Amino acid sequence: MDAEQWRSRLATGHWFSHLPASFQHSLLANSRVRQLAAGEYLFKRGDPPCGLYAVLEGAVRISAVNAQGKEAVLSLVESPYWFGEICLFDSLPRTHDALAMGPCTLLQIPQALMLEILDKHPVYWRDVALLMSHKLRLSLINIEQISLMPTSVRLAHRLLMIAEGYGEIAQTRRVLHLPQEDLAAMLGLSRQTINSLLKALEQQGILGLSYGAIEVLDLQRLRQAAGVDG
Repeated sequence: MDAEQWRSRLATGHWFSHLPASFQHSLLANSRVRQLAAGEYLFKRGDPPCGLYAVLEGAVRISAVNAQGKEAVLSLVESPYWFGEICLFDSLPRTHDALAMGPCTLLQIPQALMLEILDKHPVYWRDVALLMSHKLRLSLINIEQISLMPTSVRLAHRLLMIAEGYGEIAQTRRVLHLPQEDLAAMLGLSRQTINSLLKALEQQGILGLSYGAIEVLDLQRLRQAAGVDG
């Protein structure tokens, strides 16, 4: 499958669309398209670096499990989200698990080819750093919210982040295919607490709830619930 056919899909994302045309071409020319079945791991924590990825279709859950079996879900990412860039900087093993939530199509630029591109064009390192710094900014916001924000605001803000593709897409998603168990693991809350908070937002007409999905009915009021202006 030719990676070029996915250019228009990737161009809907903020990061790829703002890259120099020459870097866009290099990424696509050195990439391969990969298919994952539902429940298949792309990589696991401790695996060697394997390159940079973009979600083309489907969703990937980024998570980690401790020795006691407790799981922390960092994010649920969909097209056209890019990830895996940390290992380009330090060449250390993967820090988290990446699991296909359903059938997935991904674009992969293998580690060696990605480093070759960056060695030939060092100016592109800044673009990769911008990809990573955006995620660092979101992580710092999440850490701040754990200490300062009530759980209802944290939930609304996380739903807003997912709906907006973590800042990658211009058109907000209205339906989030997100199990409540995963949402609870993202926020470090119980399934019962998440259900109660979601029900409250549903009663206010902000969300619609169905099995395995959350529909955003009133985006403006969700922003208000998340403490976001505009």
